Amino acid sequence: MKFKGYVRPNGEVGVRNHLLIIPTVVCASTVAERIASCVEGAISLANQHGCCQIGADLVLTENVLIGLGKNPNVGAVLVVSLECGGVSAERVVDEIAKTGKPVEYVGIQKSGGSLKAIEKGTRLASKMAQDLAKLDREEVDISNLILSVECGGSDTTSGLASNPVAGYVMDKIIDLGGTGIFSETAEVIGAEHILAKRAVSKEIGERLISVVRRTEEKAKTMGVDMRGGQPTPGNIEGGISTIEEKSLGAIYKGGTKPLQGVLEYGEKPQGKGLYFMDTPGQDIESITGMTAGGSQVVIFTTGRGTPTGSPIAPVIKITGNPETYRNMEDNIDFNCGTIIEGTETIEEAGERLFKLLLEVINGKLTKAEALKHREFGMFKLISTF
Repeated sequence: MKFKGYVRPNGEVGVRNHLLIIPTVVCASTVAERIASCVEGAISLANQHGCCQIGADLVLTENVLIGLGKNPNVGAVLVVSLECGGVSAERVVDEIAKTGKPVEYVGIQKSGGSLKAIEKGTRLASKMAQDLAKLDREEVDISNLILSVECGGSDTTSGLASNPVAGYVMDKIIDLGGTGIFSETAEVIGAEHILAKRAVSKEIGERLISVVRRTEEKAKTMGVDMRGGQPTPGNIEGGISTIEEKSLGAIYKGGTKPLQGVLEYGEKPQGKGLYFMDTPGQDIESITGMTAGGSQVVIFTTGRGTPTGSPIAPVIKITGNPETYRNMEDNIDFNCGTIIEGTETIEEAGERLFKLLLEVINGKLTKAEALKHREFGMFKLISTF
């Protein structure tokens, strides 16, 4: 099966053609945003980190920024740095440049302040935007796609309708030679043994169990009960009683295919098939991790509703709650509450969603894109010092 995408110099395929402005540190975020506001097609990241971080936490932030710049939905990158933060702007530039896409750099201090940096960055970004506009979509195989799935604002209908429908599409993409990522480690607790049985090797199954235990232990070391945050108050109001019940519904979004590997936050899959990424259950940080891992499109299931989007990837929001769809139709792309109402099967709704997915990867804007919802947040390992 084919679709039309943007073929990058390294052979990867984007479904969007963004000019991404990456601030390496929170102190550069306003300058990056001002540059993006001046240039058509430019998008900046609201990076809140990048300074006073140490060890693996600093490396993680650096790697996620690099991964976002490498995402095939990004056609060109401008890196903006204050020049005294912990994240190495030079490494970010060099690693992204290995993809062959255009990368430029602006340093605020050496430019002589924010106004001069904005002027310099705007000139560089303007030229890149003009060059990107010359690119046309080309016909490519759908096996180039990395689909990620997310669930948020879950209620009883999520496990019964929207997650199984998302899983149906995930299975279909993998059958066509593509790759899938699902995530949210806290929302696997109580269902990890089911997923581990689907692992292609004993080692991968044990790795999955290990990351789930790591999340549980992290809560214990803080002297708190995870049940204060999972399930959320909204989940409970929506009819989900325990984290185990939430997890048993949440894992449906990953479909039924064998588990090929377990990824660290922001890590890119090294093969085809289904992968699990170790991320928080918090939607924004989870989506950021999967897009840093190369995902070009997200299916986001929600029971109670959410406006969430992404700076990098189109986010297709679906709900299995017909009342939520009627209440938040401006934000929700797809209604599979028909399953709850008994007028459609999971398979029938799955085929409808797959058709919508094809339209989106060929260029149709999602509602989050049309409304410029570009929520962004990065996971951190430890507190800032």
